[in-house]
Amino acid sequence: MDLRKLKTLIDLVSESNVSELEITEAEGKVRIVKGGPANYHPVAPQPLPAAQPAPAAALPAAAAAAAPVAATPAGHTVKSPMVGTFYRAASPGAKAFVEIGSQVKEGDTVCIIEAMKILNEIEADKSGTVTQILCENGQAVEYGQPLFTIE
Repeated sequence: MDLRKLKTLIDLVSESNVSELEITEAEGKVRIVKGGPANYHPVAPQPLPAAQPAPAAALPAAAAAAAPVAATPAGHTVKSPMVGTFYRAASPGAKAFVEIGSQVKEGDTVCIIEAMKILNEIEADKSGTVTQILCENGQAVEYGQPLFTIE
């Protein structure tokens, strides 16, 4: 169905009392549904219950449970310079750029991050041995997120 015909149908539906129109032709099927005003039901905000203070004996245990000790990986961490999708290889069937135990030199490509349909090669910023791979293939990564540990 050509675009002019489709626009004409949309205009006819919007100007008429018809709420829905469905047309089937040899090229395909078109269904146009007129949207009415949204039903808005305001809801009064409910007051939040007052927080009860915790007993003094429970505070240290709760603080310890809420703040787990962050394990800092030994060695140098290669971090993501951008937001995107992490890939360990240049293509789905290709060999990964690095594995655990791989020797890398400063400037070697260690992974690819796809951002806005552009494949960006991420290079090692330090020479050494890859001891940890901290992301899964195809995983979304954030700016500054650790990708690899190099010792």
